[in-house]
Amino acid sequence: MKKENLIGFIGLGLIGGSIAKRIRKKYPAAEMIAFDKDTDSLKEAVREGVINQAYESLDPEFADCRLIFLCAPVSSNLEYLSRLKAMGIKECLITDVGSVKEPVQAAVDQLNLEAYFMGGHPMVGSEKTGYANSTDILIENAYYFLTPSSESDFALTARFSSFIQGLGAIPVTLSPAEHDYFTAAISHVPHIMACELVHLVRRADRSNGMLKQLAAGGFKDITRIASSSPIMWKQICSINAPHIKTLLENVIQDMQEMIRQLDGRNEAYVEESFRSAKDSRDSVPKNATGLLKKVSRIYVNIPDEPGTLATVASLLAFNGISIKNIGINHNREFEEGVLEIMFYDEETCRKSAEILEERNYQVKVR
Repeated sequence: MKKENLIGFIGLGLIGGSIAKRIRKKYPAAEMIAFDKDTDSLKEAVREGVINQAYESLDPEFADCRLIFLCAPVSSNLEYLSRLKAMGIKECLITDVGSVKEPVQAAVDQLNLEAYFMGGHPMVGSEKTGYANSTDILIENAYYFLTPSSESDFALTARFSSFIQGLGAIPVTLSPAEHDYFTAAISHVPHIMACELVHLVRRADRSNGMLKQLAAGGFKDITRIASSSPIMWKQICSINAPHIKTLLENVIQDMQEMIRQLDGRNEAYVEESFRSAKDSRDSVPKNATGLLKKVSRIYVNIPDEPGTLATVASLLAFNGISIKNIGINHNREFEEGVLEIMFYDEETCRKSAEILEERNYQVKVR
């Protein structure tokens, strides 16, 4: 028998765990069940009171849910769709959170589950994975793609959009094809390029690893996403290969043109390329939450000598500031300083910068 407040999670990693924690925070009366092959994650979620009941297999109770989140890898979600269909699931909205939509929608259509499915994808993430890294604020103020098909019921789309909005996310409706092209451009290809930059330095490095030692803040910033799960990205690239290929071909054409202009010593072209990229980059909203969660941090210009780190840390602690991580970057690649401090959220980061600037520290927020 259907239970009005029963929500199921198939997969309880970073995204599934974060959505479950957010639901628990916003809708405390919700009853939630979960299935995951990682039993440690299930036990932790039950211990924390996030999940009411955990299952080590796809239990028939999932057929009683009003809402089910598919949060496993895309290939696994395709299998779970078939198993849910075999359960005779009815009057239940099934949604997924994967970053590729067309293959999932094709499977939904083939299984005649259009009336019960609404594709979804919160534009959040991290190079960290697993339930242990999930938080109840991960999807807050983040764009949340919804990908209804041509057969989706308008009222269903509106209800689920309202639910996502109630969690504090910002719903955006796209077709499955639009979604896959967009995410290839803003996530999948950038991940591939970050990996290639790492390979570039690896291949150019000396036997003593000098380049790796010299690679500091800037290089680590633009290649941070290369630390993401290789298994997950293998699946994403395989499933969304057509869109990724198209965009990579565009990148190759741009790089070949840059090589030609460099050969011709066309400084005007090079300058305009950097200028237009800068203008476009600077136009990105500063408060936007993208596919990878923004790292909130500041750099403080201090002498690289004993006691300075402790002084800054104590000043922030006195003002009730919680620090996520702190350390000294011993080369001065950044003109703004060598002390790097990371925080749990942007508001704390902003407040910390104000506190230090009031004490005449030179601070750069990144």
